[in-house]
Amino acid sequence: MTREARPEGLLATNILHFARTLRAAGLPIGPGKVLEGLRAVRTVGLVNREDFYWALHSVFVNRRDQREIFDQAFHVFWRNPKLLERMMSLILPTLRVDQGAQDEMSRRVAEAMAPAGQAAAPDLPESEEGEEVELDAALTWSKQEVLQTRDFEKMSADEVREAREQIRRMRLPIMDVPTRRSRPDPAGARADMRAMLRAALRTGGGIIPLRRRSARRRHPPLVILCDISGSMDRYARMFLHFMHAVTNDRDRVHTFLFGTRLTNITRYLRYKDVDVALEKVSKAVEDWSGGTRIGQCLRSFNQDWSRRVLGQGAVILLITDGLDRDAAEGLGAEMERLHKSCRRLIWLNPLLRYEGFEPKSLGIRAILPHVDEFRPVHNLDSLRALTEVLSRPAPRRMESMAHWRENAA
Repeated sequence: MTREARPEGLLATNILHFARTLRAAGLPIGPGKVLEGLRAVRTVGLVNREDFYWALHSVFVNRRDQREIFDQAFHVFWRNPKLLERMMSLILPTLRVDQGAQDEMSRRVAEAMAPAGQAAAPDLPESEEGEEVELDAALTWSKQEVLQTRDFEKMSADEVREAREQIRRMRLPIMDVPTRRSRPDPAGARADMRAMLRAALRTGGGIIPLRRRSARRRHPPLVILCDISGSMDRYARMFLHFMHAVTNDRDRVHTFLFGTRLTNITRYLRYKDVDVALEKVSKAVEDWSGGTRIGQCLRSFNQDWSRRVLGQGAVILLITDGLDRDAAEGLGAEMERLHKSCRRLIWLNPLLRYEGFEPKSLGIRAILPHVDEFRPVHNLDSLRALTEVLSRPAPRRMESMAHWRENAA
């Protein structure tokens, strides 16, 4: 880099600190991206703030779920005109913002902006003479227990990383079901005439030994339909990690994302590296955090994919809050067709975390009569409860349908 082209003052140092802030907030940024960011800023220059924003955005953001974090961090980090002079002796910038601005920032960005140890260290009571105070933790909650029940939307960056690690280790033991094929089984209920005749021919036909068979058992296909609209954005990010763990744990898993259109991401989630898988997904999905057209997306699924993936009694997980911008147009008919095409349809709705939840919106009322189970999914405990439900026999369909129709009315 020539002297004329080199960024003036401490801009290079500030960009380095900004990259460290983003990395602390959860973005995968290394030294290579920092150098690319410097080259991008040098190319566009410092005349226009918007050009400066998009130059760094093009380098540091490579997935849709990172846009909000980058935007918040950028406007907080670069809004102080005297910040350049204060960063000489700092590893991360110390920002003092009013309570209103603090509430608007996401928790991850706020923690990344704080100096090391400030957010993590709680205020411990001290006596006036500086004596040590003993605390009784007998009735306190452990960090692990709090994490299990914390809402995905309220998690900090460290909690998100820990939650993703726990999700990666999850298994989904869907109960095996009998198929039309059979296998040799000495304790089987059916006589195997072919095996009996072959055994008789080997002995000359004098004795016909008894051979038995039983139905072969196998777990049914799993189909996941996940809403990625704006109201489901933060939950969808965590569910993608859950889908990736399930896809790499078993076969016959098919995953679709929908907002204003339907996208099949099954092949992308088969990558063992979750970062590579999510990068592929972000490039394939064009309607992330947009509107929701549930009826139209389900119509596309029923017409183009249901015959391919719903064979052999598939289990469907429908992950959505039921808020439809088309006022549930055609949604009831598509849900009825979807329900009749599968063995079991489970609706996972983050809105069920509220005690006062009532099915008032048109979308929710159109979906509810056509599901076998209606469950919350907003934290780690709810995901573990889902794994337990899928490992047990499904309730009789007519009973579950009558139960949900009664609730919808």
